[in-house]
Amino acid sequence: MNKQSKIFIAGHRGLVGSAIERKLNSQGYDNIVTRSKEELDLRDQEKTREFFEAEKPRYVFLAAAKVGGIGWNAECPADFIYDNLQIQNNVIDSAYRSGVDKLLFLGSACIYPKITDQPIKEDYLMSSYLEPTNEGYALAKISGLKMCQFYNKQYGFNAISLMPANLYGMNDNFNVDHCHVIPALIHKFSDAKTNGDSAVTCFGDGTPRREFLHVDDLADACVFLMNSYNSAKHINIGSDSDISIKELAHMIKDVVGFEGEIVWDKDKPNGTPVRKLDISKLESLGWKSTIGLRQGIEETYKWFTESKKNIRL
Repeated sequence: MNKQSKIFIAGHRGLVGSAIERKLNSQGYDNIVTRSKEELDLRDQEKTREFFEAEKPRYVFLAAAKVGGIGWNAECPADFIYDNLQIQNNVIDSAYRSGVDKLLFLGSACIYPKITDQPIKEDYLMSSYLEPTNEGYALAKISGLKMCQFYNKQYGFNAISLMPANLYGMNDNFNVDHCHVIPALIHKFSDAKTNGDSAVTCFGDGTPRREFLHVDDLADACVFLMNSYNSAKHINIGSDSDISIKELAHMIKDVVGFEGEIVWDKDKPNGTPVRKLDISKLESLGWKSTIGLRQGIEETYKWFTESKKNIRL
């Protein structure tokens, strides 16, 4: 990409899209095109095609998606598979047909089997069954990366796919009924501290292990790979470290300053027991994450407290 290239960020208001926009702005890219969901519903095929034909972006970051935590995924699998398939199909196809030079598709580490060798290599995709609680979302993301591969194979379209570890950071969704684990815990412990509660209840038993990646690290990787990676094979993006949910909860409790107890609701699902990505392919290209987990949580909690009146709760 040159600095004047027209770049479309799909989903620029979300956690990932907003981070990509910040990163591009900081590096001097000044021809960025965005549309809010109200301005352009990417589930609408006709409107999406009209947008691409009118704007003719050269590069596309496909960060638009319906995302949520384990509870919401389990309750609304039809919504997750439908919305994400519609968005992906329309954007990828419209980008190809309008002459886009390159598209970057963002998936998720949940595409991999529930039970598999660790750390998870890209080759483990579709080697076994998925985690049932987020199967709808995972199937949509698998379809997206396969669509990129097939459009590359059949049409020569330069579409790359990135599969990041669990993300967190500024502009995340902090609605405890719909969000992922880090924003949910930050919100719960913050409210408990404010209300003087004696305990906070967390899902499951705390034993699952997860790898977390700060969204600003992901954005840096996205720009790096948009400029340097052209393979149709998807690539993992991670931090190269993992932590148990129990350890994570105690870390967030400490950052927030909550002095009560943690109670584990073992009737709630744990999800996949362990999920850590093999990022040797990414590291061989010369990229590594730089934001440690505690540092990232401290920054995210600071942003949450300063922005509480204006974010989704």
